[in-house]
Amino acid sequence: MGERQDMEQGLAPQSVALALDRLGSVIAPEDGRISQLVRLTGGASLETWAFDLATDEGARPLILRRRDAVEDTIFSTSLPLATEAALLERAAAAGVPVAQLVRLCEEADGLGEAYIVTRIAGETLGRRIVTSDAFAPARLLLGAQAGQALAAIHRIDRAGLPPLETLDARGSLARYEAIHRRIGAQRPVLEAAFRFLDREAPSPVAPQLVHGDFRNGNLIVDPDEGLVAVLDWELAHLGDPAEDLGWLCVNSWRFGETALPVGGFATLETLLDAYRAAGGDPPPVSRIRYWQMLGSLKWAIVCLMMYESFASGEERTMERAAIGRRLSECEVDLLALMQEVA
Repeated sequence: MGERQDMEQGLAPQSVALALDRLGSVIAPEDGRISQLVRLTGGASLETWAFDLATDEGARPLILRRRDAVEDTIFSTSLPLATEAALLERAAAAGVPVAQLVRLCEEADGLGEAYIVTRIAGETLGRRIVTSDAFAPARLLLGAQAGQALAAIHRIDRAGLPPLETLDARGSLARYEAIHRRIGAQRPVLEAAFRFLDREAPSPVAPQLVHGDFRNGNLIVDPDEGLVAVLDWELAHLGDPAEDLGWLCVNSWRFGETALPVGGFATLETLLDAYRAAGGDPPPVSRIRYWQMLGSLKWAIVCLMMYESFASGEERTMERAAIGRRLSECEVDLLALMQEVA
């Protein structure tokens, strides 16, 4: 009975610590002691823990990423962590800056669905990256580095990839409209955006690996070196490379620096020049703009989902309430983009 309850409610922090203590000597047989264990983020289904592993070369900073047994319906399209781990290895081999996979956890490890990667120093807070004087040198590099990283991702051969969903513009649009209908909210701007995007949907292209959430906030940035790691691969799929380029340009990820469309730190020209130089085939700007608009609509639906989760009492957290309030910002962005295209 106790084991069944653990599976339903997830592992307690003490259980995570004990499991890592046992695993430490497997990863580093010469020592393997675990220290400085702290949970970095929370949520109904995904956990991130930071810890140090003692080795004969000194303390090795690591990250444990694990899925709780509780399912989070908002992120139910997330990939299995074993698939994420496989993508990290393929991305690293292709030259994409990512955290090195240390271990894909097995059932005997006692951590459930999980993997361990190296912990990379740097900043992930998008607002700090685009506004802090400390990151001024990084901002001079980030546009080109983002273009290089995306070109490397999109060049990865589909052969040998783990099973991934294929999703084009109409498929993505249909998915988020279904969520919108299920919520039942009356939002005229969203209705107009669904109709506009359905009418303007581009023809499908040959599917390539798409990161699915490449944006400011999912990048680890060093103040001097710029981009040092691409995070959060759980939404990766096969699709239109313009999706990643457009998502990076969504106004919500500029953190107030609206004059620089690429993450609040670069121009689109800088991004595409680097993308081309790194072997990518840049899509027309009109196609990127379409995916930017669809990205704004997707984020609007996520904001709406967050609000509904808070309002219903399912998740009464300040984070969900704050994100839910950003729905109106997305609606303003959608109106501006529809007017620009029209």
